[in-house]
Amino acid sequence: MASLEIAKLGNPVLRKKAEPVPQGEIDTPAFQQFIDDMFETMVEAEGIGLAAPQVSRSQQVVVMDLPGEGGFPKTVLINPKIVFYGPQQVDNWEGCLSVDGLRGKVTRPSMVRVQGLDRYGAPVDFEATGLFGVCIQHELDHLIGKVFLDRMTEFSSLTQLEEFDRFWKQEDAAVI
Repeated sequence: MASLEIAKLGNPVLRKKAEPVPQGEIDTPAFQQFIDDMFETMVEAEGIGLAAPQVSRSQQVVVMDLPGEGGFPKTVLINPKIVFYGPQQVDNWEGCLSVDGLRGKVTRPSMVRVQGLDRYGAPVDFEATGLFGVCIQHELDHLIGKVFLDRMTEFSSLTQLEEFDRFWKQEDAAVI
């Protein structure tokens, strides 16, 4: 496996709409290796989610994993789409591996239903709530050229990581 370079804010790939992955590409050894490399990169960077555009590949692929209590299962979504947003809204602290050193509160629906393909090209259709639902929304935003800053409705919560750790960390936050 190989760790991939994370594209940082300002890299044009983060603002492009990602292309769907052709069905015939999913089973190839190269694509499966890319998924493994994405997971390795995410873990090394201490994130819980990573989208292909964040490693300079403009394809509709995301990986997510948060083991342990309150976490969610290791997940691969290919060509995903959110088909339903729950009516309740929640505020969560978000950060991003492509936006170094910043955290901010983002309001998002508390539940989503997502459809797409799994790692092997099989259809998936499920609902997600809590941090898992937030992570899905955050990562799928990367597939349409958005970062969490674009979803902030006001910026008084935007904080540098050092100050976040000092003043706000007791509130739940994850680097998505």
